Amino acid sequence: QVQLVESGGGLVQAGGSLRLSCAASGRTFSSYVMGWFRQAPGKEREFVATIISSGRYTYYADYADSVKGRFTISKDNAKNMVYLQMISLEPEDTAVYYCAAGNGGRSRNGYQYWGQGTQVTVSS
Repeated sequence: QVQLVESGGGLVQAGGSLRLSCAASGRTFSSYVMGWFRQAPGKEREFVATIISSGRYTYYADYADSVKGRFTISKDNAKNMVYLQMISLEPEDTAVYYCAAGNGGRSRNGYQYWGQGTQVTVSS
């Protein structure tokens, strides 16, 4: 089992940056693929990024087309932390961002554990 807690959300102006953090706890943390999803009002929860890593090596990272080139996912295995560095933020990025753990992929069905979410609001 894995427990996830997101933090780092807030209000930022368009063009600004923000770094989200996800603290994971559990003895089997290294066994899971980690991902970030987001959900805007009136929309379905959508894939943002995913990562598979071990130690200091990242084996695989994938991003949604809407954020590729602007967002970077990373994981600190020693600290059981996952991050989402966001730059050049746009109003369209406004959403609740969720950290997830599971088998991976771009579908939310591939993740078994979810955090409570953190709000990101981008003003114009």
